[in-house]
Amino acid sequence: MGIAQAAAPLRLHLGCSGAAPPRPTSLRVGVGFGSHARRKGGRRRSPPRAASSLHPSSNTRAHDHDPALKPPAPAGDVAGRDLNGAADHAPQQRRRAASDLEEEAWALLRESVVSYCGSPVGTIAACDPNDSSPLNYDQVFIRDFVPSGIAFLLKGEYDIVRNFILHTLQLQSWEKTMDCHSPGQGLMPASFKVRVVPLEGDEEGATEEVLDPDFGEAAIGRVAPVDSGLWWIILLRAYGKCSGDLSFHERIDVQTGIKLILKLCLADGFDMFPTLLVTDGSCMMDRRMGIHGHPLEIQSLFYSALLCAREMLTPEDGSADLIRALNNRLMALSFHIREYYWLDKRKLNEIYRYKTEEYSYDAVNKFNIYPDQIPPWLVEWIPPEGGYLIGNLQPAHMDFRFFSLGNLWSIVSSLATTRQSHAILDLVEAKWSDLVAEMPLKICYPALEDQEWKYITGSDPKNTPWSYHNAGSWPTLLWQLTVACIKMNRPEIAARAVEVAERRISADKWPEYYDTKRGRFIGKQARLFQTWSIAGFLVAKLLLENPEKSRILCNNEDEEFANAFNLMADSCSPNRKRGRKAPKKTYIV
Repeated sequence: MGIAQAAAPLRLHLGCSGAAPPRPTSLRVGVGFGSHARRKGGRRRSPPRAASSLHPSSNTRAHDHDPALKPPAPAGDVAGRDLNGAADHAPQQRRRAASDLEEEAWALLRESVVSYCGSPVGTIAACDPNDSSPLNYDQVFIRDFVPSGIAFLLKGEYDIVRNFILHTLQLQSWEKTMDCHSPGQGLMPASFKVRVVPLEGDEEGATEEVLDPDFGEAAIGRVAPVDSGLWWIILLRAYGKCSGDLSFHERIDVQTGIKLILKLCLADGFDMFPTLLVTDGSCMMDRRMGIHGHPLEIQSLFYSALLCAREMLTPEDGSADLIRALNNRLMALSFHIREYYWLDKRKLNEIYRYKTEEYSYDAVNKFNIYPDQIPPWLVEWIPPEGGYLIGNLQPAHMDFRFFSLGNLWSIVSSLATTRQSHAILDLVEAKWSDLVAEMPLKICYPALEDQEWKYITGSDPKNTPWSYHNAGSWPTLLWQLTVACIKMNRPEIAARAVEVAERRISADKWPEYYDTKRGRFIGKQARLFQTWSIAGFLVAKLLLENPEKSRILCNNEDEEFANAFNLMADSCSPNRKRGRKAPKKTYIV
């Protein structure tokens, strides 16, 4: 494909030519799961009933596979009593307010659904009727749809997730070209848009719907979305576990899609480490924030996706080498992150006393980290109990910032050990006023300020200190926090954070993010009615009501990996004498 061809919209024909009449807008957003366009002049708060194929009561496949995953029966309100036996109406009023909030959230989520050829295929990033310049917020983003997809799965509405998986799978096989260069074949798009265009060769004004994907060639900074394929695999596994349709994983096209993503991620390169090497802006932080290299967010998603893929790959001759490479990478990656990314007070003191310029196989300071890199804020911030996984690790560089998504998903995926997972949640509790405050949850902590902000972000006016990706507060992170807390049997932490969000998120019109150190203001450039803020809240509420459902997202630690980790830790001890016949390792661990 030449440059001129690459600039043209990509078209995906699925037999729906002429199905869509001419419309004033190129994006079909349904109220509910229908194909009706959103009316102008206001936001509808009461959506009609969803299409029958997606409605829980009419889906014959829903809930037959696992009684534990059935949606709960609605519970009646029971008024509490005070010490004198009089009715206490406060709990009932709080329950009613919470119920109204959830109803509003569901109405807004259904309003954001996008239809393609009459079927729901995703949710747009934001659905603010007063936004005259949506940019790409009117597209379906893979990472943004994940909490929406999980919410629908937990409700027993599986078709929208199935459609999303299959359509993005077909987009994966498209040829992607920018400036005469094509990335790997397994790359998933960052987003896609449903467009209505005139039917070629038809003079009667007939139209057709096409899917127009963006693989990063139109994104700000032109960065490929590394996390899209990883989230796709995680959502695919959740769909199978929740719907019971495990045969869906065995489809040839689905198996091929999984393998293409794995081959792209496991490809050989120059890197000596088992972590995935990426550029800045290749994940949720899609702008320059100094995370290039081996950011924790990518590593935790990478580890989770590898475990999910291993569960779903069908045993066949062609998969043996891939599974072997996958297992080797999993073991090396888990050791590398647990051993070198972990930071607590004891480890910080150890780094503070590091010797540098060690040329030795048995060096303690393997990455030649200079103690002067330790930022002053960290010395006072690290609690006596608790710890976290640092944001990045490269030769002579440690990013000591706390990144919420990477740490939370390390708990969910079992990339962190049980002890480390509890310590991360201990830190969240100890630093509640910094990480949660008036709106959960800080995307990272602390913010880049002054000259550091200028040089690392390039003076990005959107990533000013305590705003957006530079330590802004993101309500969508509620659902990852909830899954992590439930897995470690500490749901009260997530419940407390949800209670904080409930106080104002609806009144603030469901913003994308919040600004200031305590999350006090709605973000200066935040979109309102942001879909993954809405979906993240709903998933958190649904999981707190039915904690057992969180297992569709969690990965349990492999006992073989745990034993191997202990052996590797012993073999890498600086007190061990180096033998002449040491086993050959593919990666530096």
